[in-house]
Amino acid sequence: MLLQQIINGLTQGSLYALVAIGFVIIFGTMNLVTFAHGEVYMIGAFVGYFVMTVWGLPWPVALVLAMAAGWVLGVLTEKVAFRPMRTVGHMPPLLITIGISIILKEAVMVTLGAENRPVPSIYEQTIQIGGSQISLLQMVIMGIVVLLIVALQLLIQGTKIGRAMRATAQDHEAAYAMGVNADRVFNIAFALASLLGGAGGVLVGIYYNAVSATMGGMAGLKGFAACIFGGLTSIPGAILGSLIIGVVENLTVQFIGSSYRDIIGFLVMVVVLIVRPQGLLGSKMRVV
Repeated sequence: MLLQQIINGLTQGSLYALVAIGFVIIFGTMNLVTFAHGEVYMIGAFVGYFVMTVWGLPWPVALVLAMAAGWVLGVLTEKVAFRPMRTVGHMPPLLITIGISIILKEAVMVTLGAENRPVPSIYEQTIQIGGSQISLLQMVIMGIVVLLIVALQLLIQGTKIGRAMRATAQDHEAAYAMGVNADRVFNIAFALASLLGGAGGVLVGIYYNAVSATMGGMAGLKGFAACIFGGLTSIPGAILGSLIIGVVENLTVQFIGSSYRDIIGFLVMVVVLIVRPQGLLGSKMRVV
């Protein structure tokens, strides 16, 4: 049973990682924390729901369209809500993210209702490993997450826009002086973070066979906790923090009880931050 909970925790943690990495990308390039990220995840989940259940299209199409919807939402959010407020300090943009979060959640609740919407099951086959099972769906989800993370790292490390993002993250003023287009960098950072959030939403809908208008709140908190846990300026740290939280939560369900799941996950984060305030892999100088 221990191995089974670890497998389940790694799957859950990989889904947290897509949200956590989004926080790191935005904070690393813009020095901004967005609390609307969980609702982007929720929008992606509903895009997947409609594509699969209403249009009857296969899940890969739902995944691509959810990622596209996340990209568009990220672009619009940065241009409309954040660009005009960039020079007025940290508090107004932070409050804007809270407002966007509320607007998106309430809009979905008013138009679609607050109840859970069922998502069809896929890949119900399982593979036996000792006394534990790993489902084909879990392998697919973790494989997709790995591919997305590898693609993101290739973009950040090997492309012109990726180098511009890293330069902006390391020193805004120096990057501007060298001709980096800050508007473009910030816009793409928001778009990439939202794309990953949209992907996470549709994958979690498939994994749990349900989506709801309220699912973004806890997902956003868990993703934020994971990136704080691992290091707010470190993508590897966000991934590690997500996996640890996912495993700890599932072990808590098995050995303590499901009612303590969220408490223990956040408690572990607090203990780590007391010992190492910058997170497991974070540092003052490290960025995306």
